[in-house]
Amino acid sequence: MTKVKTVKIDGEDIYIFNSVLYILEASAGWSLILDMIVTEITQERYKKEENLILEIELEDGRVFNSIMHIQPIPGGLPQLSLYTYIDDANEYPDVMIVNENETSFPRIDQDLTIEEIRKVEMPQVKVKLNLTLPIDQAEWIAGKKKKELDQILRTAIYDFWGKSE
Repeated sequence: MTKVKTVKIDGEDIYIFNSVLYILEASAGWSLILDMIVTEITQERYKKEENLILEIELEDGRVFNSIMHIQPIPGGLPQLSLYTYIDDANEYPDVMIVNENETSFPRIDQDLTIEEIRKVEMPQVKVKLNLTLPIDQAEWIAGKKKKELDQILRTAIYDFWGKSE
């Protein structure tokens, strides 16, 4: 089976935790499919795009360039599933062929956790708080810059939670 070494989307290298490249044989024809576990930030960046220009480098040195489309994968770890229709599966030697009637498709999410993914790239999320505080504390907060407040709250949460940043 062919292994993916690197992937570039629109010329940008992306970090891949695990991936599989295969050909889906369906009654409608053949599709080249690339399923990848990526960071949440990468998934968010590309999940709403219709077409992406991909450069897929395999471990054996072959490089495929293709315009691919995204198909959504609900739940689980952050993934991108990309496909393109192909005319002939023989143009992709050593790429696994999966029939649409098979009950099992290649799994890439085993032995991987969201915590491991977030160690590589932690998403930042805007949070709005509505607090009722004594006036002196409210004035103290109002006197701080956003960056300072972010760091104070982050430190307080990690100290309370017992985890390091």
